[in-house]
Amino acid sequence: MSDRTGPGRTIRIGITGPIGCGKTQVVRWLAELGVHVVDADAVTRAVTSPGSAVQAAILRRFGPAVTAPDGALDRAALGRVVFSDPAALRELEAIVHPAVRPRILDQIDAAEAAGAPAVAVEAIKLVEGGLAGLCDEVWVVTCDPAVQLERILARGTPPRDAEQRLAAQAGLADRLRPSATRVLDTSGTLAQTRAEVVAALGEAIAARRRA
Repeated sequence: MSDRTGPGRTIRIGITGPIGCGKTQVVRWLAELGVHVVDADAVTRAVTSPGSAVQAAILRRFGPAVTAPDGALDRAALGRVVFSDPAALRELEAIVHPAVRPRILDQIDAAEAAGAPAVAVEAIKLVEGGLAGLCDEVWVVTCDPAVQLERILARGTPPRDAEQRLAAQAGLADRLRPSATRVLDTSGTLAQTRAEVVAALGEAIAARRRA
């Protein structure tokens, strides 16, 4: 990792929170504001792409239940397995996380080398995966549970799968709050939430410049 000290250094913001609470929309707005975004989910998809060593390890561990007819990884089936079995989820993370972390660090370094004023790392496992410690601020994105369920179903997620995912993340927002620099509630209108994001970014950059 590059030097984290000195005036003008890129500020690092970690974005996390439960599924369906609007993390992706928050980082879209940050990108519009000139923030370099690192999407941990996109990195995960890259390291588990067809033919990768990580994908092979997942298929060896979880077998036919998560294998598509063409031999690729059936992500929907894998989700159903791990979101209903905490032990299986931990095993999956033990396979995937060691491959994801170095790529995220490389992207942070590249953003800083390019002189980006801020870099945002979006990761649902930001705290548990140890990435929060690399960030100047941690933003936890939350919303009302009814709004959360509505958003997940609107993606086309079957109700049973949605319930499994919500159950697997029960209490997550409360567990993340002690690590949060800021908590963004996205239950309001898009305009209200965007204004909150713009204000939070301005405050974060100003605080970094004063440091």
